[in-house]
Amino acid sequence: MTYSQPSCADIFESGLMSYEDALLRILSSLSAIKGSERLPIERARGRILHKSVISTLEVPSHTNSAVDGYALRASDLSGRDDYRLLIRDVALAGRQFDGVIEKGECLRIMTGAAIPEPLDTVIMQEHVELEDGCIRINHHYRAGKNVRHAGEDIRIGDTVLAAGRVLTPPDIGLLASVGISEIEVKRRLTLAIASTGDEVFAPGQALCPGGLYDSNRYSLIAALDRPDIEIVDLGILPDDVDALLKSFNEAGCYADVIISSGGVSVGEADFTKLALSNSGQVDFWKVAIKPGRPLAFGRIGQAAFFGLPGNPVAVMVTFYFFVLPALEKMLGMVDKPVAPTFKARTTEDLRKVPGRTEIQRAIISRDENGEWIVRTTGKQGSGILRSMSLANAFIVLDHEDAGISAGEMVTVKPFCGMF
Repeated sequence: MTYSQPSCADIFESGLMSYEDALLRILSSLSAIKGSERLPIERARGRILHKSVISTLEVPSHTNSAVDGYALRASDLSGRDDYRLLIRDVALAGRQFDGVIEKGECLRIMTGAAIPEPLDTVIMQEHVELEDGCIRINHHYRAGKNVRHAGEDIRIGDTVLAAGRVLTPPDIGLLASVGISEIEVKRRLTLAIASTGDEVFAPGQALCPGGLYDSNRYSLIAALDRPDIEIVDLGILPDDVDALLKSFNEAGCYADVIISSGGVSVGEADFTKLALSNSGQVDFWKVAIKPGRPLAFGRIGQAAFFGLPGNPVAVMVTFYFFVLPALEKMLGMVDKPVAPTFKARTTEDLRKVPGRTEIQRAIISRDENGEWIVRTTGKQGSGILRSMSLANAFIVLDHEDAGISAGEMVTVKPFCGMF
C-alpha cells in the first residue's frame, strides 16, 4: 500500500492525518481471517461464532408451570364468587402426568412440570388457602397466568445466535438449552509482540545508565490476554536494522498481526522505521492525535504490521483506538459487548488546541444528584503510565475542540467493555 507521508512538523502541518482517516484506512485494508475450529461449549466463552446457530427444537419443549402452585381451567373461576376446587393429583417436573382433571378440580404442580390440557392457568401456592383437600382462591387471577408455553423462547428454525458474535456465559447456556454440546468458532488470531530499543530492559534486569524498564510489551500482552488470541512474545529487539528486519520477517511467516513499540518516529535513531522503510509494505504516518502521533501500519509477509510509539501511554491509546478495532475486524466480530460512550460534566478546565483529537485519562463518577462527572488523573504526558493506571475512562476531545471550561459536557469512554 502507498499513502502520501506526512512530514514531521507541528500539528498544523499539511498532510497530517486525522484520527478518523487513519482508522478508516487501516480498517479498509483488512479482512476477516479464514479458518475455524470446533470446541466443547464449556470452552467457547469469549470466542467468535463462525456460523449462525439455527434451532432444531423448541424451548421450552413443553408448556409448563413457572411457579409452584395449582393448575386449573380459567373457565372454572368464571362468574363465581366462591372459588373452591378439589385437588385431584400432583404433577412433578420431569415426569409425565397422564391423569384427567375434571371440571371443578385442580392439579398441584411444581415449577417446570408440564401442564396437561385442558388446564391453562396456574395460581401461585401463596395465593390460595388449603381446606379439606381443596383450594380456596383468595387472590386475583388472570387466565394464562404463570404458564410458560412451548416454544415461547425459541422456535424450530429460529436463529439462536448470529455468526460473528462474541460468545458470553448466557450464550453458552443458550446453546446448551437447544441441545448443542460443540460449536464452531473462528480460529484464534496469532499476534507477535515486540518492544524495541537498546535502552529497554526487562523487569528483573539491572538497568544501565539511561536505561528503562519495558512496560509496553507487558501492557499489550495483558490487554490481549483473551480466549480468541494467541500471543507470541518476541521479547525486546535491539537497535539493529538487520536484526529487526529478520525478526519481523520471521514473524510475518506465521503471525496474523505483528505489533511493535518504539522506533517509528522521524529521528535518525528510529531503527524500526529504518528497518522497514525500504520494504515497500509499511507506511509511517503522523496522525493528528495526542498521545500517539507517530504510527506505522502495513504488512510484513502474511501479517498486518502495527508500529506503535515508544511512550507507554501512547502505546495504550493507539492500541485501543487503532489496533483493537482492527483485530476485531480480522476476527470477523460483528456482534460484541458494547463499550459505551456518553457525555459527562468536567469538574476542571481541560487544555486543548484545535487540530488534533486528544485522548485524556480520566476518572468518572456520579455527583450527589446522580449526574455523571469527570476529572483527569492529573498530568497527561504520554510517558506517565500512572495516568492510565489511575483512570477508569478516556475523555475524547474532538479534532476541532479548543479548551474546555469546567462545567461543560465532554465525551467519555469508560474502560468497561474495553479492558
